[in-house]
Amino acid sequence: MRNIVYLILGILTLCLTGCYHEEYSQARHYDVNYNFVVKADSIDLLRQQPEELASELLTDSFIVKKGNHLVVADFRVMPNDTIDSVWVQVATQNSEFGWTREVELLPAVVPDDPISQFISTFSDQHVRYSLIVVVLIAFFYLLFKVNRHNAHIVHFNDIDSFYPMLLAIIVAVAATFYASLQMFAPDLWEQFYYHPTLNPFSVPGLLSAFLVSFWLIIIVGVAVLDDIRGKLPFGETLLYLGGLLGVCAINYIVFSITTQWFVGYVLLVIYVVFAIKKYRNRDKKSI
Repeated sequence: MRNIVYLILGILTLCLTGCYHEEYSQARHYDVNYNFVVKADSIDLLRQQPEELASELLTDSFIVKKGNHLVVADFRVMPNDTIDSVWVQVATQNSEFGWTREVELLPAVVPDDPISQFISTFSDQHVRYSLIVVVLIAFFYLLFKVNRHNAHIVHFNDIDSFYPMLLAIIVAVAATFYASLQMFAPDLWEQFYYHPTLNPFSVPGLLSAFLVSFWLIIIVGVAVLDDIRGKLPFGETLLYLGGLLGVCAINYIVFSITTQWFVGYVLLVIYVVFAIKKYRNRDKKSI
């Protein structure tokens, strides 16, 4: 009962954290004085004006390496540029100024914000594939250990607590929201990427729902830790938490990928029904 009260209080606190709605749409998602960090190995900047390069005058450039900070100083439109008409002037942390095409700048930099950098890292295809392999190996290893020792795991031989099941469902829902944002509101997601916030009430619709699900993951996660404390020996607790993290990771991967082909919405309904039935069957067996 105490944990349910904590959960309700946490949700109420979340609802009171913000009460305004900012305008979340603009032509360009960054402007003059915006801060970037170079994430590519290096980026090449033109010292002279873009018009000089277009006129085939003698120009030179300099290289800015990975990890260096950049500040947007100016924009220039070059209608005759066949590669990209928008040029961006940036200032380096060494007070050097240089120009580059926007199409070449943006893939090589990341906003100077930890949330944006986190999004950039986990949006990388190589990181995602590596994460899939690691999570699958870890999950099946844990499943083997659980079956061998008849240990507890969410959905299968679960403990007397509905919070782990609830957490797994919320992660699946959050992953579905994440993929839906990228499909149906890419401009909104890009704006969030350049101007991230954890306040669900300062952003519109689908993005607000995603942020609410993010906070619910944290709130319910704390409830899980509090609820299972004392129900299992220390070693079994660690094994159970490892299995729960594995299930949540699998849910994130499966639903964030399958939703892109619309299959995820059907799978989400099936999964929620499955999870609730498994929990109710476990509850009946314990009577």
